[in-house]
Amino acid sequence: SAAEGAGESGDSTVATGLSGSNGAGQGQDSELSCLNSAQNGESSSAGGTHFNGLLVSTNNGNSVGTNNGAGPGSGTSTASGSEVGSMKKKKRLSQSEEDVIRLIGQHLHGLGLNQTVDLLMQESGCRLEHTSATKFRNNVMEGEWEKAENDLNELRALMHSPNAIVRMKFLLLQQKYLEYLEDGKVLEALQVLRGELTPLKYNTDRIHVLSGYLMCSHAEDLRAKAEWDGKGANSRCRLLDKLQTYLPPSVMLPPRRLQTLLRQAVELQRDRCLYHNTKLDSSLDSVSLLLDHVCSRSQFPCYTQQILTEHCNEVWFCKFSNNGTKLATGSKDTTVIIWQVDPESHQLKLLRTLEGHAYGVSYLAWSPDDAYLIACGPDDCSELWLWNVQTGELRTKMSQSHEDSLTSVAWNPDGKRFVTGGQRGQFYQCDLDGNLLDSWEGVRVQCLWCVGDGRTVLASDTHQRIRGYNFEDLTDRNIVQEDHPIMSFTVSKNGRLALLNVATQGVHLWDLQDRVLVRKYQGVTQGFYTIHSCFGGHNEDFIASGSEDHKVYIWHRRSELPIAELTGHTRTVNCVSWNPAIPGLMASASDDGTVRVWGPAPFLDTQNCSNMDS
Repeated sequence: SAAEGAGESGDSTVATGLSGSNGAGQGQDSELSCLNSAQNGESSSAGGTHFNGLLVSTNNGNSVGTNNGAGPGSGTSTASGSEVGSMKKKKRLSQSEEDVIRLIGQHLHGLGLNQTVDLLMQESGCRLEHTSATKFRNNVMEGEWEKAENDLNELRALMHSPNAIVRMKFLLLQQKYLEYLEDGKVLEALQVLRGELTPLKYNTDRIHVLSGYLMCSHAEDLRAKAEWDGKGANSRCRLLDKLQTYLPPSVMLPPRRLQTLLRQAVELQRDRCLYHNTKLDSSLDSVSLLLDHVCSRSQFPCYTQQILTEHCNEVWFCKFSNNGTKLATGSKDTTVIIWQVDPESHQLKLLRTLEGHAYGVSYLAWSPDDAYLIACGPDDCSELWLWNVQTGELRTKMSQSHEDSLTSVAWNPDGKRFVTGGQRGQFYQCDLDGNLLDSWEGVRVQCLWCVGDGRTVLASDTHQRIRGYNFEDLTDRNIVQEDHPIMSFTVSKNGRLALLNVATQGVHLWDLQDRVLVRKYQGVTQGFYTIHSCFGGHNEDFIASGSEDHKVYIWHRRSELPIAELTGHTRTVNCVSWNPAIPGLMASASDDGTVRVWGPAPFLDTQNCSNMDS
């Protein structure tokens, strides 16, 4: 039959959208939401209910159907006797089928298809909402405040929490008060404030705020200060949305419930998509509801787009600038190369070579505004170089002592200071001219990171831990403790997560706030080489790391198994950097002397990306 078909096919069609929703309207009040015609032999009286702030015509407070007097709202049925007889023989609809019919009915009503809703409710034997809720909705939308207050007494018996009546009454009276004020009826507004709102003894702080609106000189001033839409359908619709939250869904459906479920389904599918790497518009108009959301692997940066061969020895480090327009690479060949990223083609071309780093370049750090670049060397290097990226001029060459080992650096968020250190016990804070501002004695630093508060510096040391050092009050505390040496680490943009490369263990993800190990990623080969991994992709949903087996590994942040293994390098991959502005662009630096730039597939060819089971 048509009604059964609507229930069953509707249920299967939006099954994805309903997953996890527990069925809107389930529970002890479900008998209020649908009255099956086979049981009571009569059709619902709420077919004419309007759900997007539209009103049916009213007759002494009773709702009247919109189907030219012939719909269920009018108390008469358009079905013939034989049709009614056939409806009585139908099987009872399941709870989920009733929910789907109500959701469809609400959605159609929002589109203004009121006669279709009447027929759907009549044929299925359901009703969109309780008759008391319909009456209440109509009175609110018409500004019949006394009638709406009386309706609350009828609704009290249908509510899980009768105490909510006071809150609902407060919201009604607040709207009434604001509308009086906008109309210039100050005495009436004052009476509502003193005689109705205050005696409720609820939310006295809000009452003080409301009383202040009496001083507003005109309607525009009132709307601005109260952050209110003004008298009319818009503000009353918003009021109904708030009031509905106190009513069970069996009495009144939450507003736009079907759209909410579909949006949740789209978001859930996106979250479960291992290769989703673009910002998704939350609007349902931007996706197809007829197909599941799937991102193709070919759109993911696991294909070699470019091989940079300008370095003539091992490439130890690579890092995209904060704005994503440049890439800096550091090599054993004593040079740093700055590459320009083409905004259209995403191809890289050599912009500038910075020379003279006698020990080679093993670490690079861009200043927050990308104006400067600091280069550090390996363990036996006691110097660091601070370059002006625009001019290619050396701003500062810093060395405190020939005994130093300045192998790591991190910028303070203010861009005016940086910290540097090494494994021989150096830990300095300096200005842009290399002047020493502070120092920490005896801390053997492996890797550094400045926290967003501008005061705290995270440092991994030779005791297999990461500690937080406060340079203002000179306190320090333990944050992470590993069982093996921490070769390097990096921190997510929000400062919550730390990604560690741990000797002989691989890549570990730590929650810095809760100080717990979140995940150990599998696949990577990590001995005692210093390998630098990174967060990347849209919303930093992905993690990438080099490996001693010559591959680049990519994981979804929530999954321990790699979703891609990138082949092409012929020796250890020392560093991976994901472009912060272009989610589909990544670079890797290797002992084979090359830098590989990875992007989406230029054409359908999977030779560079092993075909793994995701």
